Amino acid sequence: MTRPPLVVIMGVSGSGKSTVGALLAERLGVPFADADDLHPPENVAKMSAGQPLDDRDRWPWLAAVGDALAVASGTGLVIACSALKRSYRDAIRDRAPETVFAYLHGDRELLAERLGMRVGHFMPGSLLDSQLATLEVPGDDEGVTVSIDQDPGSAAGAIAGRLGDWIPQRSS
Repeated sequence: MTRPPLVVIMGVSGSGKSTVGALLAERLGVPFADADDLHPPENVAKMSAGQPLDDRDRWPWLAAVGDALAVASGTGLVIACSALKRSYRDAIRDRAPETVFAYLHGDRELLAERLGMRVGHFMPGSLLDSQLATLEVPGDDEGVTVSIDQDPGSAAGAIAGRLGDWIPQRSS
């Protein structure tokens, strides 16, 4: 029997983390959460004003993401979170070591196009270049990479199909 999956759907804004994450969670039969909901009001205000977060802003938020995953270790959880740097992913894994990362990769043009169509989100498209500059592409030791140049259901299916290599069997 496998343990319930703990998966972070990661990538820059506009990559489809929330959409793909919700579809993946449904497919896996586990809850879904969006790490945006864990940001303190100060972070949301800063991003809404078009100001990128710095690491001082991110550390408490990343701890909250890791804690949410750790609490869900018995039930499983898929959470959408940018997790742009390896040190950020390490901070999450410090609290929830069994976490697997699924990186949604796309080129700048497609990401910008998607952001241009998004309405009502606090993260403005003007911060895309800042996020791309911050992004440290995950290594093969961190999880799976899936292209966003496909429909969200196919991306979720591709991730689900590759998670078996990452989720160890529970010992009986």
